[in-house]
Parts: sequence; structure tokens; C-alpha cells
Amino acid sequence: MGPSFNTIELKMMNKSLSLNVCLLLIAGSLVWGCGPKPNPKFISEGIIEYKATPMNPENAMASIAPSKMIVRFKENYTVAEMSAGAGLFGTSFISDPNKKQFINLVKMFGDKSAVRYDSVAVNKDVDADPKPIIEKLKDVKMIAGYSCNHARISYADKSNKGFDIWYTTEINIKNPNWTNPFHEIDGVLMEYQLKRYGLELRFKCTSVIKATIDDEVFQLPKDYKLISPKEMGVKFEGF
Repeated sequence: MGPSFNTIELKMMNKSLSLNVCLLLIAGSLVWGCGPKPNPKFISEGIIEYKATPMNPENAMASIAPSKMIVRFKENYTVAEMSAGAGLFGTSFISDPNKKQFINLVKMFGDKSAVRYDSVAVNKDVDADPKPIIEKLKDVKMIAGYSCNHARISYADKSNKGFDIWYTTEINIKNPNWTNPFHEIDGVLMEYQLKRYGLELRFKCTSVIKATIDDEVFQLPKDYKLISPKEMGVKFEGF
């Protein structure tokens, strides 16, 4: 006697089920295996920490230079914070990409001052310094888990020494360098140098973490007094 109808029906159902499972696995492999995968490093909100090293220790401010910098970012807003001297000296840089404003906060022995720049003033301030010649190179290296591209910085005036910078496109901050001399670089700087008020610091990223950032950190604190750029310069010269 041949197999019963129920047995034949059961075998056909098993074959159909197996075929459906195979089709689902193939479809899944097309979506997840061949299609683009989300990059867990490409974050738009978090904290970047840098080690800071003075490059001209003979400068009077080198003795109180900060040893690290913390950058918080969210929806293209950034605030970079540094402190030294057991908190007696501190400075922050707030970048507002929507209003194209840049605020420099400075705390010195209890005195809290701030300077607000618009895009015109930012460009004027950047143009006042020697313009860097940026040569993009093909080298790549990993810094804090991020793939970084290489660029060589030099100057027409040979009295300004050149240096190397490294930057990544794997962190989601749009136009991150609009306030600094390296605005031609479309990527977050991970290792670089900057000179301000005669003090030259080299920064190297040590960590990047995803974190929730409070909107208030991108606002001018109420206990800081707005002054002019000239007045701020006088404060540093006097120090």
C-alpha cells in the first residue's frame, strides 16, 4: 500500500516550509550581506578627548598649559573645553553652525570673560595668521579606533615650522573646521597643532565615545561678561 494522503500532504508542506525559509535567508543575505551596513562609529553626538602637549615650552603660558581638551558635539554644534592650574585657568570654544557664531570663554583666577565672533570676524581672525599650505597625502593610520587621513602643513614664511595633521571622516560633524585655519579639511581633526596668544599646542585624540549632550553646554553662561576681542587680547598680554 502506498503512503496515505496525509503523509504526502505533510511531505509537501515540509518542502514548502523549507523553500520559504531558504528564500528568507537569501533575501536576508541580500539586505544585510550585500547592502550597506550602518557604521557604529559614525556618531553625531558624543565626546572627543585629546591629549594636549605644548610645542614651545619656553612660552610664559606653557607652565599653566592644559594637558587635555574635551570636545562635546551634537547636531554639528561643538564646544571645546580646556582647564589648567587646578581649575584657576580655563577656556572654552563654542561653535554655532546655524548662526555661524563662535564664542571664546576665558576664566582667569575668578574673572570670567567671553568674546563672540560672527563669521566675518572669524574669517578676519583666521586670515590674520599665516595661511597654511595644505598638502593632502595618501597615508592612513588609526587613531582612537578611527581611520585617519594624512595632510602636511607648511608655510610660505619658513620661520613658521610645518607639521603633520591627521583627520577622519568617520565622525558625523559637518564642516567642523570653519573656525580654524584648516577649513579646507573636510573631516574631524584627530591630531594637529594650533597657536594662540603665542602658545602652540599639539592635540592628539585619545578617545571618542557616544554620549547624550545637554543643549545648555552650547550656550553662553550667564556668569560670563561679554567683552571685545581687543580687551581679551589685553588680558592675555597682561598675564
